[in-house]
Amino acid sequence: MSRIGKSPVNIPNGVTVTVNDNVVTVKGKLGELTQEFSEVTVKQEEGQIVIEANEETKAAGAKHGLYRALISNMVTGVSEGFTKELELVGVGYRASNQGQKLDLALGFSHNIILDLAPEVKVETVSEKGKNPIVKLTSHDKQLLGQVAAKIRSFRKPEPYKGKGIKFVGEQIRRKAGKSA
Repeated sequence: MSRIGKSPVNIPNGVTVTVNDNVVTVKGKLGELTQEFSEVTVKQEEGQIVIEANEETKAAGAKHGLYRALISNMVTGVSEGFTKELELVGVGYRASNQGQKLDLALGFSHNIILDLAPEVKVETVSEKGKNPIVKLTSHDKQLLGQVAAKIRSFRKPEPYKGKGIKFVGEQIRRKAGKSA
């Protein structure tokens, strides 16, 4: 049995949870999310969601903790939301946005223009003397992480100078250059 799966998920005020067959739907002030589940039983009782494994197999125990974490992230997302910040480190690296289009200048011969999903809100911050920052906010943690990883994949941080797109607060392992 999963240790994470044993703890119940608290439902804050303003969030409604409905369980139909094998689908959990969570609605809140920031949006609505749905999740299918299998090999577990989801019950709603007294402002909490309790997840129980149907059997004592290894797969059921793994799904027990997985679905508890997914439902917890859904509840947090529709009530508070999630934010990820990416920092562009490099000379001439710029970021701007027009609505849901993110325009990145990353030292290639052309700018990269990325259309973002409507659930993800983007904001760019460019201050003189500081690296540009791209702020992504969403109620869907999985989609937010996927979009942030996609943006980071355009120019991953390299270990010699540290240039590239990194998460704010991320530590890049640096290597020494040639010793001649």
